[in-house]
Amino acid sequence: MLPADLELQDLYGAFAAHGLDDEDLDDAAVLVPPVKLPAEADLAAQAKAVPMFGYALKLARWAAPYRAVDEFGDLTGPDRAPAARLLGLAPEEGDAPEEAVVEAMRAWSLACDLDLVEIGTTEAGEHVAVPGPDLEPAEQGDAETVLELWLTAAGIVRELAVEADSMPEEGGEGAAGAEPADEDEEDEARLASVEEARDEAAELLDEALQVLYETTAFAEPGTETVPLGVLAALLVVPEGEEPSEELLGDITDVMVTLDPMLGDLAELGVLDYHPIDPELFDEEEDEEAAQPAGPAIGEEPLDEEESARFGLVRLTPLGQYGIRQWLLEDGYDAPLVGELAQGDAGELLRAVCESANVLPDEELRVWITGREPEAAARELLAAARGNDAYAPMRRMLCQLALAMLGAPAEPAVREVLDDPELGGGARAWLAGLGAADVPAPERGMALWTVVDTFAAQLLDTGGDAELLRELIAELPVTDNPASYFGELWRVDHPYTADVLEVVGELHLDRTVAKEARKAAFKARSKK
Repeated sequence: MLPADLELQDLYGAFAAHGLDDEDLDDAAVLVPPVKLPAEADLAAQAKAVPMFGYALKLARWAAPYRAVDEFGDLTGPDRAPAARLLGLAPEEGDAPEEAVVEAMRAWSLACDLDLVEIGTTEAGEHVAVPGPDLEPAEQGDAETVLELWLTAAGIVRELAVEADSMPEEGGEGAAGAEPADEDEEDEARLASVEEARDEAAELLDEALQVLYETTAFAEPGTETVPLGVLAALLVVPEGEEPSEELLGDITDVMVTLDPMLGDLAELGVLDYHPIDPELFDEEEDEEAAQPAGPAIGEEPLDEEESARFGLVRLTPLGQYGIRQWLLEDGYDAPLVGELAQGDAGELLRAVCESANVLPDEELRVWITGREPEAAARELLAAARGNDAYAPMRRMLCQLALAMLGAPAEPAVREVLDDPELGGGARAWLAGLGAADVPAPERGMALWTVVDTFAAQLLDTGGDAELLRELIAELPVTDNPASYFGELWRVDHPYTADVLEVVGELHLDRTVAKEARKAAFKARSKK
């Protein structure tokens, strides 16, 4: 076993600068978040660059016009070493190493599984392989064909990885020496045990891949590498809890179980994986022999090189593509960044408001990219108007997009300074830009903007009390809250009463809270 008493933070502490701090771990997504993916042509090029996939393509072409195979579709003995040489796995002269031949046979098996070669029988009864119909479009880089083939290959490897992990150990209980009368029962028990182990391994791998998918979606570029110990902890430790000694042992078990399966997936380019250093097992045995209780590991923070010995994993863009396809097949909502940014500004803002599973900043950034700033700002401002349920959020998103557009949007913003719905936000935006000639809004516009801004935050936070208290503390309530709320409840805004009720419920000052509740009642009575 790996050292179970190694502190969790030591497993990833050397990588904290790469973006994996405590807050990131706590915020690991519950929903399947939107992800960015390269264009399909780029993904297809990455797939063809995966060695094992490339080997399968090369061997399929080598089979033309046909190649003799045995009854199982495997290469015959005389062709095995040449296949290894073709792939560059063995020297041109001399005997081909056994491991090179095994690798070539694995690639040939993959080519058969993908139907890159098809097995048939000649009139003379000889078994032969011929190139399949997908070979030529795959060689020419047809993105749809390549990605479909690669996804099938990744699925095969995923299943084989799980099968390998669930195989019973030789010499295990009931493996040999059974009485003849009990053989059927023992066979059934052994089969049930294998099936249960397979299901457990498959579930663990699926959960690990989904966590990697979610973590990678939120990672800043260059910070996608996750220590294996952190990945295991995210799978084992309940949210908000610190790992106990028992959980640390479970984390170690999960690390050891995932290690070979992740290594298998790395062969198809799903992952970049640095496996657990096998010498760690020997070191642990030596330490236990010298000191049975085990040393106090983790007192000194591990450096990056030492942490890497416990395994590092990074989901590749190709892996993101593959896992997203699997998630979609399993019925998950797994959107792509930019899917909501294909229409006009009205469609953009409406879609972002109505979608629970969305990264608003990313959708806005995709939409404004390549657009002329002034025209884009004018379109966004027009789409932000309205008094429907989502209107406050549309205006908040518009402000966010204007900040992305920057100074070139100024002429369009100045056009709405006197607009009763947009004027307050427009003046605030211009002031933030440093404009000195912006007149202060009239009292009615200022109060309406306060309600609208708070309503947007109320909708955006989903009623999160902690976040709302921070916003409430910033309300410009004077020393005379009765006077302030006496003005505010008269504001003609669909969310006036809702805003006042939230302030009355959450404000820490009892006097202010009381006046807000009274004002909310008046606002409700006015309707």
